[in-house]
Amino acid sequence: MTKPLRIGIAGLGTVGTGVVRLLRTHGDLLVGRCGRRIDIGAVSARNRGADRGVDLTGVRWLDDAVALARDPEIDVVVELIGGAEGVARELIETAITNGKGVVTANKALLAMHGTSLATKAEAKGISFGYEASVAGGIPIVKALREGFAGNQVKRVYGILNGTCNFILTSMRDSRREFKRALADAQKLGYAEADPTFDIEGIDTAHKLAILASVAFGCPVNFAGIHVEGISQVGLSDIDFARELGFHIKLLGLARLTEHGLEQRVHPCMVPLAHPIAHVDGAFNAVVVEADFADRNMAVGRGAGAGPTASAVVADLVDIARQQRLPVFNVPAASLRPVPVSPIERHRGAYYVRFTVVDRPGVMADMTAAFRDEQVSIESLIQRARSPGDVVPVVMTTHETEEAAMRRALERIGKLKTVREPPRMIRIEQF
Repeated sequence: MTKPLRIGIAGLGTVGTGVVRLLRTHGDLLVGRCGRRIDIGAVSARNRGADRGVDLTGVRWLDDAVALARDPEIDVVVELIGGAEGVARELIETAITNGKGVVTANKALLAMHGTSLATKAEAKGISFGYEASVAGGIPIVKALREGFAGNQVKRVYGILNGTCNFILTSMRDSRREFKRALADAQKLGYAEADPTFDIEGIDTAHKLAILASVAFGCPVNFAGIHVEGISQVGLSDIDFARELGFHIKLLGLARLTEHGLEQRVHPCMVPLAHPIAHVDGAFNAVVVEADFADRNMAVGRGAGAGPTASAVVADLVDIARQQRLPVFNVPAASLRPVPVSPIERHRGAYYVRFTVVDRPGVMADMTAAFRDEQVSIESLIQRARSPGDVVPVVMTTHETEEAAMRRALERIGKLKTVREPPRMIRIEQF
């Protein structure tokens, strides 16, 4: 039998302990699939004495995580520390310098430095795996690099953050306002004490930047993503969406347009006829639209010890089998820069909710702003109350350019009868 693949694990949190548990549980199964054992040669974490619920008897412990990358007894470094800078980045760069394979779940690091890391890894001829960085247990990176290798990808999009999906599902099904739904998510462990990266769309944007690079053969470009979160979505928007035949989902979407690569993260009105509208709770879903394979959707858990450990070990199995592919689907030297298509050039339909004083002439002023920007109104919902009351008015539009939509909303927002900034949500017509 070929000698074992010796790995060093940096970070023994939820995912790190999950990897240890999976390797302990399926050690013999993996030998049959790889032709060699995957052995844990050493580990590193901040608190050596913590009870992690896994047996680390006989495993070497290194206080300095970066020392794993210099250890001659280690073949592959598994980075599960997290963060775009600091120890995680130093560990991976040192591992590459020393010719060791790398497996990571670090989406922030890849979103910021993925192209340079891929270039260095390929120059050294080493394997670099990151399946666990996007959508947890859904093998979407493998699907894009292998399953869709014979296709031109037209669009990739999905629910890439389970926290936001849980919150939006809770708002819809339990009729909780955003803050209450967020608090519930925190109590259940779906949201961090500081949930900013999740609820403001940053986590989703990190993952989208990676997917776009793999799908379209371009350098990772996190800075080119338009990002909005879900903190401004109100319960009334959830209710109006259902009335109009939609569910609201936070999606990450990427596609090539005549203006360049369009990358967007924001709440979307998703038609109930689309399967992704019914992916609820903490689940993730990713849709790939390709020229020959058509539309494919994968659904699964996007986080947690088991699903993420599964993705980490899948990368280790590839390395143990000596399978190596270009990091981002094409060699790093061949990644083709693509211009950013700004959000102002996006064309689509829109949902807008206004809060206005119910008095004569209000609707005329609002529709005049749309008329002047050549924005066509598709539907209107107005709840009648007594004259002078503050009421919601909801409109949906036909397809239009976002720049025109923004100009119209800016003008309407300045009307004295409009009491709150207009709330706009893009309607996705898949």
